[in-house]
Parts: sequence; C-alpha cells; structure tokens
Amino acid sequence: MKRLVSLFAMIILFSCILTAQWVQTNGPYGGDIECLAISGTNVFAGTSYGGIFLSPNNGTSWTAVNIGLTNTHVNALAVSDTNLYAGTYGGVFLSTNNGTSWAAVNIGLTNRIVNVLAVSDTNLFAGTYGGVFLSTDNGTSWTQTGLTSGVHALAVTGTELFAGTDSGGVFLSTNNGTSWEKVNIGLTNHVVNAFALSGTELFAGTWGDGVFLSTDNGTSWTPIGLTKTNVVAFAISDTNLFAGTYGGVFLSTDNGTSWEKVDTGLTNTHVNAFAVSGMNIFAGTWGGGVFLSTNNGTGWTEVNTGLTNSYVSALVISGMNLFAGTYDGVFLSTDNGTSWTEVNTGLKYTNIFSLAVYGTNLFAGTLNGVFLSTNNGTSWTAVNTGLTNHAVDVLAVSDTNIFAGLLGGGLFLSTNNGTSWSKTGLTSTYVYALAVSGTNIFAGTWGGGVFLSTDNGTGWTEVNTGLTNFYVSALVISGANIFAGTWGGGVFLSTNNGTSWTQTGLSFGIYALAVSGMNLFAETDGGVFLSTNNGTSWTTVNTGLTNTYVYVFAASGTNLFAGTGGYGVWRRPLSEMITSVPPLLGILPREFGIEQNYPNPFNPTTLIRYDLPMSSWVTLKVYDMLGRELETLINEMEFPGYKSVSFDAKSLPTGVYTYRLRAGEYSQAMKMLFIK
Repeated sequence: MKRLVSLFAMIILFSCILTAQWVQTNGPYGGDIECLAISGTNVFAGTSYGGIFLSPNNGTSWTAVNIGLTNTHVNALAVSDTNLYAGTYGGVFLSTNNGTSWAAVNIGLTNRIVNVLAVSDTNLFAGTYGGVFLSTDNGTSWTQTGLTSGVHALAVTGTELFAGTDSGGVFLSTNNGTSWEKVNIGLTNHVVNAFALSGTELFAGTWGDGVFLSTDNGTSWTPIGLTKTNVVAFAISDTNLFAGTYGGVFLSTDNGTSWEKVDTGLTNTHVNAFAVSGMNIFAGTWGGGVFLSTNNGTGWTEVNTGLTNSYVSALVISGMNLFAGTYDGVFLSTDNGTSWTEVNTGLKYTNIFSLAVYGTNLFAGTLNGVFLSTNNGTSWTAVNTGLTNHAVDVLAVSDTNIFAGLLGGGLFLSTNNGTSWSKTGLTSTYVYALAVSGTNIFAGTWGGGVFLSTDNGTGWTEVNTGLTNFYVSALVISGANIFAGTWGGGVFLSTNNGTSWTQTGLSFGIYALAVSGMNLFAETDGGVFLSTNNGTSWTTVNTGLTNTYVYVFAASGTNLFAGTGGYGVWRRPLSEMITSVPPLLGILPREFGIEQNYPNPFNPTTLIRYDLPMSSWVTLKVYDMLGRELETLINEMEFPGYKSVSFDAKSLPTGVYTYRLRAGEYSQAMKMLFIK
C-alpha cells in the first residue's frame, strides 16, 4: 500500500532513484483466468490477481491493459459495441478504447462483488453477491432489480432474463428485472454456476449435479449428464456444446444426451471460462492460463506468452538457472527472466509452495508431497516415503540433510535425497520458515515462535526471549545475525543464535526476507524495504513495482528477483537500491486497503491485515464461495493504522473462502485457501 510521507522526503526520494525501478520479467506465463471475452479480433482475459490482459493475435502474445483499473481481481467481462466492461471485486469498470484505460462506473451499485455481466440492447446487467443490478446508461448509474440473492450466472434471450443463484436455483424476469419468478421444477441442484443458450434450449451448469436442460424457458428442467460434476462454464460453437468443469472440458454434439472428454494437451483441467471466435475456442483455467483449440476441442495448445499473472510462491537459484515455483508448476529461466520454460514433466501436483537446491538435485514442495529433479526440472519423481502429511510448505538443505516443514504435520528429515523421510523431534506442527547456519537449524513456526536444533533435528529448544510476536513467516541468516520476520510484529534480530531477540525498526507484517552482502530486504504489507545497517533503519524500494504482493525473494549475481501474487517475477539491480535515502518511519496508511491473508494456503489459522487511514466503522466477514456468511471477525469502530486479525477455520471443510472488509465507503474482498 502507498504510505503518507512529507513532501520533503518525497523530493529526496525521487532525486535519488529517478531511474531506478523494478522491471517485470517475461513470465512465468499463465495464472488464474476468471473470464474471457472477444471483441472483433481482440481476446481479453480477466485474471484473479493480475487484472486484464489483451491478445490481438489469438493468444500468441498478451499485454496487460490495466491503467485505471483499481481492482485487479476480475470476475467478469462483457462487450457492447465499442464498450468493454469488467466486473471486479471492486465494482464495474468501463473501457472505450480496448482496455487502454479504464474508469469506474459504480454509482448506485451497493454491492461491488460483481460475479457476472450480461448485455441486452441498451441494458447492462450485473450479477453480484447482493443480487442483480441494471444500468441503462453504460454503467453511469445502477438500480437494484427485484432479485437480491447471490447471483453467479446470467443469460438474456429477447425479453427474458435468467439468473442463476448461489442457493435458490434459477429465476426468470420478463421485464428487465423489475420482478422475478423462480423456475426450478426438475432442478435438483439449486447452485447454478453457468448458462448457455442455443435456440429454444437453455442449459444450466450446477455445483455437483452436472448439466440441466430446459426447452420451455425454465418452466421445467431435465438432467442431461455429467452428474456429480461441478460445471462452471459453457461455450457453444455451431452444434457443439462445451462444458468447463474442475476435471477438464467435455463436449456434447447432441444437446447433452452424451458427453465426451476432450482434454488432449490441456495440462490444467480446472476450467473456469470459455470464449469462441470462429473456429477458435479459448479455455481459461485456474492456474494454467489460457488454452486454444482450433479443432473443436480435439486438441489444446497453451497460449500464454506475455500472460504474466502467475502466483509465484518460490524462487531458487542454481548456477545460471532461476527456478520459479508457481500455482501451475515450476518454470525455468536461464537468462535472468527474459524468457521462461515450463519444466513440469512428472510433477503430478503443480501447486508449488517451496523449492530447494542441493548440488544437482532440485526439490519441490507441493500439496502432494516432495518431488525431485536431477536434470534441472526436465523430469520429476515423487520422493515421499515416510511423510505422514504431504502438504509441504517449506524446504531447506543442510549438507546432505533435507528438511521439509509441513502444514500441520511438523518437520521431517531426509538424509538420502528424499528416498525416505523421518519425523524430527519438533513438537510444533506448523512450520513456515527454515534457516541453516553450520550445525544450527532454525525453524519458524506459526504461533510457537523460533526453535533451534544443533543435532540435525533430533532435539529442539525454544529460543524466543525478546520475541514479542510468535507467528514467524520468514528466517534469514547473515553472518552472525539471524533475522526473523513475523506476521504483524515486523523483523527481529538475534546476534547469539536465538538466545535473545531485539525488534528492528520495521514493524509491518513480513512476507519474505533476503540478504545480499550487507543488505537486508524485507517484503511487507507496505511493499519492499531495504536496510543496510542490520535493521536499525529502513527505506522503501518499490519504484516500478506495480504489485507489492511479494511472497519470495532470490538474489542472483547483481540482481534481486521478487516473486509476486498474481504478477509473475520482477527483477531489479541490487546497485539501484543501495542509496542514502532517509528512512520513512512512523507513517500512517494513505488509503484503505486489505492484504492477502498469510499464510495462504493455511491450516487452520491465518492472519488478515488491513489499513485504515482514518477512524471508521469496520466490518470484516468470511464467506463461502456461494456467498453465505460464515463468521464476523470485526464489527466495531477502529482508529487509523495498520491492523490485523486472526481467523481460525478448524471447524470448516477444506476449500476456497472469501473475506470482505468494509470501512466507511470502502469495500474489498479477497480469496483464501484452507487445507486440512
């Protein structure tokens, strides 16, 4: 988030680093695609974290088009003549120049979590968690219609408007939303995610019960296949009906009577969105970017060049090789990020949480255990024997010893390159950070602080004296100095192997730490900070970094690399950041904001941080993906400052959840993943 500084400090800052800034590398490609739209020869992709991307050449290359788009979680896209609309977690935005610039159009839109958009002549409909809204003036103003349920799907045919809701099934309006009628006879599942229209046939995709067909405007419905399947998207091309599911793409050529799986080449099978242009069918996936089929789904090709919105959770250097672990697998760059190659063969689970290198061995920690590559990622083998929990959050190497910290499973040790694992004596089960210095191994835990082992993990000692925050998210060692980054308590320094700790001058929530020579870098909820004096003072080094959700650092040669949540990998020369800029301390937030929860994924607790520039009545609530309220975390008047609150999900099932902050007129929501 931007911070409030004096004019004098800003003048000094700009004069010192006028030409110094972060630059986004060319990848890794892919990411989370929420929606697709086509306007003429242009294909637009809306993403979960990276905003909107444009391809004018059928996906051969992509360019971010986000100027003016103040919320980059894009759920929906719609085209009407020369107008392009984007539905986001912050309302509706309009572009009249193919995405070159955007303007918010939200007057009257009292619920700004926009899930779906639909156009009918001069009417623009927005489906939100608070019902359907109508605009008759290109989004300049909105009026709520008579439907107030959470809406996930809309379809328009002539004078008929259909709405698919999160628990009430299908509703029909014949008067532009003034009144609605429930049309659910035969619809055994009332969670409706998607619609498709073909002549007089209306198809509905449901959560868990597949596809339903109505031939009488929703008066009655018949199940037509893909039972026990989550259907989230449809596309129609001539007589072909495509269904996007959490298990890939299915094709029906007989109106749903029979279905065929068409997944060849589709390396990511969580399909969220479709778009059709002539013979081209585009599929947007969760984590894998965009795929193209030119033969009715018989084969698919990844078309992600320039689509740099990957969620990067791990970075590691091995010689001239830079590896990035993402939510869509591992990528390799041999030219400092100028180009990237996917290296996932044999990697059965592509949600990468951690990477580690030992000699020629590259290890990847995933939700499905540890994988080993001995050829720079060309091929991978699972190495999980002895692991009682396969959710591997952090890896560390000490000589021939490999340590794996698990989400809820404690710390494991392998002395034979992962062939077998044994549990160490660490009693804390939530290990989020590891650091090795000679024979000393430090483990940062979630809620238990820091532990030290001097015998390869057989015995552990709690070393927390002076550590006032026990949620340790990062550890790094520089000579005799050990730095611990905490969530909500800033950075702490120990000069005596953890016997005692002192808080440094940085008190933000910490995501990542990195050391290069005498320079200490910290990624916080206020962006990237640099200290050249062991944390006594800090300076911001964010210039050019349009996304400050940095989750991991890696230093290589003269460059520092940063992996972001939804914006790929960024690079900046170390020499640019070593300046004499005065530290910016004691500052308050300049604007309202809410951060991605940390850790994410989590089990069972996570922290949510938010910024208040002024005193406000604050509500912070957690919802399931159907929009149902599960828990209220905050509901009170609060003073300005940097805030945080813990959320415990132990009573909930594994899944994706949404949390929403409301403060004054500010409203923003984020997704989080809970894994038991």
